[in-house]
Amino acid sequence: MTDPSLPSPEVAAEGPIAEVPETVHEDGLWRDGGWTARVIKNEEDDGWAVEMIKDGEPEPALVGPWTMGRNKKDPKPLDVSAFNTLVKTASEVLRRHEQQLRAQLHKRVTVADATGDVQLDITLDIVPDEDEPYALLTALDAFGEQLAQVQVAPTFKLSKTSAASWVANEFRRPG
Repeated sequence: MTDPSLPSPEVAAEGPIAEVPETVHEDGLWRDGGWTARVIKNEEDDGWAVEMIKDGEPEPALVGPWTMGRNKKDPKPLDVSAFNTLVKTASEVLRRHEQQLRAQLHKRVTVADATGDVQLDITLDIVPDEDEPYALLTALDAFGEQLAQVQVAPTFKLSKTSAASWVANEFRRPG
């Protein structure tokens, strides 16, 4: 007879099974499709709030007010329509956040080459490493072919003037 508190030989041989979030559809908790919606007490007033958490993320992507139920005391239960709307809204918040972060870490200007005949795209991509952040200054021709690339300080300010100066100095490391 085997001890039920021990894993079966098959599980023990394979190692621990990865935990897969289960689908939950309850009045105050919905978990489905990679998202969790949880109705919580609003700390700022007497009402309720709902938080949307993407699976694997430590913080909610969205926290917003939630409607009171008919008794004006308890929260309105979650349903499929509300959950789908919340997923759409939280996904949009994450998308905007990613776009903003991308805009902060990636800059681009267009300048003429040394002859003035060809337009070059000059990009600055900041690599926000915790220990040693840096940026890559890159020159691309009209076909997207890389002409030059140098590592610069993450504080380097890319402008048409700084880009034109870099091109005029034959792509030598600025500063």
